[in-house]
This record gives sequence, structure tokens and C-alpha cells, in this order.
Amino acid sequence: MVRNTYFQSIEAFKDKQVIKVLTGIRRCGKSVLMEQFMQSLLERGVSERQITYIRLDDLYNELLLEYHNLYAFIKSALLEDRMNYVFIDEVQLCKDFQKPVETLFNCKNVDLYLTGSNADLLSGELATLLSGRYVTIDMLPFSFCEYLECIKENNFPAQTTEENYYDYVKFGSMPFTVQLKKNTESVYQYLNGVYNTIIVKDIARRHQIKDVAVLEAVIKFMFQNCGNFCTSKKISDTLTSSGRKTSQPTVENYMHFLEECFLVYRVERYDVRGKELLKNISKYYIADTGLRNMLLGYRNIDMGHILENQIFLELRRQHFTVYTGRNLDAEIDFVAKNQTSLFYIQVAETVKDEETLKRELAAFKNIPDSYPRILITMDRNLNSDFNGIRNINALDFLTGKEKLVF
Repeated sequence: MVRNTYFQSIEAFKDKQVIKVLTGIRRCGKSVLMEQFMQSLLERGVSERQITYIRLDDLYNELLLEYHNLYAFIKSALLEDRMNYVFIDEVQLCKDFQKPVETLFNCKNVDLYLTGSNADLLSGELATLLSGRYVTIDMLPFSFCEYLECIKENNFPAQTTEENYYDYVKFGSMPFTVQLKKNTESVYQYLNGVYNTIIVKDIARRHQIKDVAVLEAVIKFMFQNCGNFCTSKKISDTLTSSGRKTSQPTVENYMHFLEECFLVYRVERYDVRGKELLKNISKYYIADTGLRNMLLGYRNIDMGHILENQIFLELRRQHFTVYTGRNLDAEIDFVAKNQTSLFYIQVAETVKDEETLKRELAAFKNIPDSYPRILITMDRNLNSDFNGIRNINALDFLTGKEKLVF
């Protein structure tokens, strides 16, 4: 399945002298998207000799993990009289990859595409060298819309949208899991492989972590508490009290490593009155609920926080910058900003209980501006508006039937 939003993002920069960088968690579809784009080039008359594709996570290319070898291999394949399309998959595995990348960028007949599974891919020296000369395309696993499209293409038995949503939550959104036909054992076996690759290759080996058990304890805590406020002190205190002594700086490093490999996303707190970020505490959301269920076991509880997690990911897919909000003593789930507007958003599984509805709406009280207030729930047949606060069904939002409009 071609993921058109991402495909079009790449297409928009084709043949432009700017490096295209695809980032995202392992197995979210970066390599497949790259292969689809290469196939489209061939269909438009580009010859195979104009395309160089290197997967650095393939043992066959182990010698290319040394940057001189990588550059020499690519240089030998370039055609002098035509545009050359160079694709390097998991480029961060090559130490000092920024050196051949900078040289290739300066070649007028090279169109360069990179993928990486680490958020620090464009930090440090490369960011300095190539400032203003690259674009990033941040990929996530399947959206709910993409998931529905894919199960339709795979001729799954017909279900209601709500039933499909709960399957989506249970098995997760990694593209390959759809091929496993909702076989719980097979899906979780596959996800366990993805998880172990992230833990071993992207974190433990990269950062030379010896006590992987502590790292996994941090991951389990953060997965259990997705959507809650979370600090390194709280985690270290909890682990120490349970007999796994660790320091706050160690936990803080591990939390950063999980962000680096896109396993979790940190959401900073925003004071809606002071219009400033509050640095002392953040919430964390996870990239894929299937990984959470594989690790912790699937339990049809805490679905409110799981829904909140899905809404957060969808807001990111729609290119919102997302914060959690503080309004005096009240907490607002999301403050979502884009280039043209800002939205205050509360998420709840259900507000059919009157006290729950009052509590959710109270978070919007006395906000000192007129930006839209949105309540997102799984409920149907509720008022579409509560005194100016717009009510949206979560599944309608996730499937694109309802949109955030200023």
C-alpha cells in the first residue's frame, strides 16, 4: 500500500538540491516507502544505473559501515551525464556518515535520500554542516485510516469501525502486523523481534548499556504510564523501592534514549495563561500500542489513556506541535498548534456520566483567549456543542470524517 501523504512529501523535493531524510521507529515503513519511490522513478524512465540503493543494516553491506568505503562505493556507481538517485537506508549505522553525505550533497547530479531510526540523526556536526540544506519527513506507523485501508485490501472479514479500532489498539499499527491476520501469537512474536532490535541495536549497543534489565524496567514503567506525567525521579524512586536500585541520572539518560529511537514521545507542559513552556514535568506517549500490549499483556482497561495516545499520534500526523496544557489548577490534555491556529483539546473515553462531563469541560473554564475548545470522546449521540465547546467523536476524527477547523 502506498502511503500517499509521505510519498507526496518525498515527491515534492525530487531533483531539488536538498537532502531528503526519512526518520521514524524501526519497521514503521521507511524502507518500503523508499523502495516504492525508486519503483516510481523506474516507471518514469529513470534507468536502473541511475539508482544506487544501500541498506546498511544488511550484513552484505557490512564493509560500507566505514565511511570511506561507503563514499567510494557510491562514487564508483555515479553517472557523470545524468541525475543519480542515491538512497542510503539506516544511514546512522555508518560512523561519521556526515562526511560522505556532505561530499555527495555538493555533487550537482546527485539527488540524495536517507533513512534513520534515531532522532539524533541530524544533530551535532551534520546539522551544522548541512543547516538549511535538508528536509526531514517524520514517519509513524499506520494511522487508523491507513489500517482500515490495508485490512480492506487484505480482505479481512467485515467489522464495525469500533471493532476495527479495538483490534488496531490491541495489535498495534506496525504495517507488517496486518499481514499476520490478527493472529495474536504471531503478531506479538513479530513485535517482540522489533522490540528486541530497538533495545539491543538502537539503545544498549549504541550507548554501551550493560544492565539491560534496568533499561527494560524503565520502558515497562513508561509504557504502563503512557499519558501520565512522568519524571526520572519518580521512575528511579519506584524502581529502587521495588528492589532494582538505580540513579535518577541513569533513568534520565534512558528516557532520552527511548525518545531518540522514537519508541516514546515526550510532550512538554504549556501554561495557557503565561503562554510559556514549563520545563519541570512532561507526559510521554508511545509510538505503538501493540508493543505495549506485547510487553505488558493486553488488558481491556485504561482505554481512556490509550485513546489519548491515539489522538496524540494523529495530531502529530496532521503536523501539529503538541503540548499538554495547564490552566490554573486544571490540566488540558492537549494544546495543539500549527502555522495558522491553536486548539485546546480534552480526550475522554466517555462522558455519559454527568460528573465526568463536568470535570472534562471544567478544564476549559476561563482560558484567556478565543481559540477553539474541543472535546473528543468515543461517545455517539451526544450534543455536538457544549456552550461553544465542540464535541467530536474520536473514530470520526481518526478516520478523517471530522477535522479541526479554526
